[in-house]
Amino acid sequence: MLCLGLSCLLLLHVCLVFGTELTFELPDNNKQCFYEELEKDVKFEIDFQVIAGGNYDVDSFVIDPLDNVLYDEKKKQYDSFSHTTTMKGVYKVCFSNEFSTFTDKTVYLEFRHGDEEPLIQTMTGTMALTQLESSCVSIHEILKVVADSQTWYRLREAHDRTKAEHLLERVTYWSIGETVLLFVIGIGQVMMLRSFFSERKGSVAATT
Repeated sequence: MLCLGLSCLLLLHVCLVFGTELTFELPDNNKQCFYEELEKDVKFEIDFQVIAGGNYDVDSFVIDPLDNVLYDEKKKQYDSFSHTTTMKGVYKVCFSNEFSTFTDKTVYLEFRHGDEEPLIQTMTGTMALTQLESSCVSIHEILKVVADSQTWYRLREAHDRTKAEHLLERVTYWSIGETVLLFVIGIGQVMMLRSFFSERKGSVAATT
């Protein structure tokens, strides 16, 4: 069993997919871009999601080395985009919050490029796999599903936590406002009642 585990660990490291995950702050009236130099005929994929701020939306676009727009979407909360490069050069991925005048955004971005090689270099579609190789391939696929699920749950948790904190802030301000209003109304009623009694005393003194 130990040998099986060690063999699978060795095989699971054979991969040419390069990925980057990051979460960044996007200020209001601002734009942020990321650059990646890619070879020709390389497939890249982009996943993003706004997890905090405003209406949870941003403008996003992707530009190739010749400044051709490959992807352009306005006010998206989340989306995915994939493309196979037709030329070598620097590709630009940008997110814009220029339409917002006072709300910052928090954006999650995952950028992947390259093709995943088979776990076993001699693996082809027609060759039969041994039990060890089949187990390693199954473990690899399950781990990929687990990693994607963990990412999704992490983003969902961050998004829900931000909404809950925003709701708590609104409830707190509303409660403070109601408390201040009650104090003002109470003081106003006391002052009004005192004014009634003052007027009566003055009128009694005048008649005597």
